[in-house]
Amino acid sequence: MARYQATIAYDGTAFWGFQAQPGFRTVEGELRSALGTLGRRDEPLLAGGRTDAGVHAAGQVIAFDLAWSHPAEELQRALNALLPDDIACPALGSAAEDFHPRYHALKRCYRYRVIAAPWPDPLRERYALRVWPAPDVDAMTAAARDLPGKKDFGAFGSAPREGSHTVRTVLRADWLRNGEELEFWIEADAFLFRMVRTIAGTLLQLGGGRRTRESILGLLETPAARGQVPPRGRAAPPAPAHGLCLMRIEYPGGGQG
Repeated sequence: MARYQATIAYDGTAFWGFQAQPGFRTVEGELRSALGTLGRRDEPLLAGGRTDAGVHAAGQVIAFDLAWSHPAEELQRALNALLPDDIACPALGSAAEDFHPRYHALKRCYRYRVIAAPWPDPLRERYALRVWPAPDVDAMTAAARDLPGKKDFGAFGSAPREGSHTVRTVLRADWLRNGEELEFWIEADAFLFRMVRTIAGTLLQLGGGRRTRESILGLLETPAARGQVPPRGRAAPPAPAHGLCLMRIEYPGGGQG
């Protein structure tokens, strides 16, 4: 029995999120089914994150134990042969027996994609939110610069466990523009539930003239430190899931998914 680390990419459109749920098609469910064919006992996988329904991934990371007597390259080939067309395993290798893709991660990187265009584009809108009129990218970029640092992001999401803290350290947050295509990139040590989509939605409200940069700064004040309930209701609703992609997870020693 050995532990393996695998990078997983998927089109989240037809999935009810990553985590296995009875009665729903999930990424974990498909992975467990494929690994079961290769001899693994059907039990939960270790994962670097749990993406919501409709969210995509280019660099999700999982770990699992398996009795496999062949090289890791053959395991990767066999796994890809068994997975459906909307999931792939671009990298797989052996890992330390105590490796955990969530607890050993140094940082995670997400991208939210936007198309500023007046007319529909079915070929691009599967992976991007189309908005019109075009948002003020300069204003959104300026506001994104207020995000990095160790702060209470309770206004933008909820903790994974009831009663746990909502402080996270954002390392990077910026917008990239290429013509009518916009991308919001954000890196952090960890994220709250729906934090990235809520930040993206709030910045898009700013770009559309429906809120001010000062209002976002107000959401970044640390309400929990003052014994107050984080003002979750003052942020925008989460941006639609289909524009979000988990790009990579980085680990000590330069490893990443």
